[in-house]
Amino acid sequence: MDLVGDKWTLLIIRDLAAGPRRFVELQRVLPGISTEQLRSRLNRMVADGLLTRQRYREVPPRVDYELTERSRELIPVLGALARWGYDWTWSAPRPGEDVNVGAIFRLAPGLLQPPAGLEGTIELIVEADADHPERQYLVTLAGGRVEVSEVGGATPTASVRGSVAAWVRALGPEGSTESLQISGRDGLAGAVLDGFLRKGAAAASAAA
Repeated sequence: MDLVGDKWTLLIIRDLAAGPRRFVELQRVLPGISTEQLRSRLNRMVADGLLTRQRYREVPPRVDYELTERSRELIPVLGALARWGYDWTWSAPRPGEDVNVGAIFRLAPGLLQPPAGLEGTIELIVEADADHPERQYLVTLAGGRVEVSEVGGATPTASVRGSVAAWVRALGPEGSTESLQISGRDGLAGAVLDGFLRKGAAAASAAA
């Protein structure tokens, strides 16, 4: 807990799970953290061996932060916490609340347990709205492992697209995918969605 008990540490690991980010990018995906809090936390995580810091000779200066293998091994722990959140704390969005669907997708390596032999890449698309541009996440299943990227990767063999509201309906207790547009390999898309939607399926089964 000395290493990961701070409020922001696990959230920073979550938001670096899809690849390196710059300081300003972490500020963007971590609303509520002050500049000084983020700088202090990143410095501490680098000192603790949870992150690496890469400086580039560019103008303006660029610094990327990336997970170490030590911190990547915490992603299943984050997945378990997210699953607990599904079960016990999920509620309808409050009026005006900004729902960060990408925060769930970044936890794909900790949330998804793909069936043996299932491999491929699926593109998860959150459509643009008045406040955000379109966002894309590539989830790759290979060799029993799951990886997620926001900066490109393998050509997707399946795609799932929806608005923030459609994804909230799909990922929440309702578990409804009717508003999502699914194309490509149905088996791959189904397996990935089922992994994210296990809570909704379990609730429906209990109700039956």
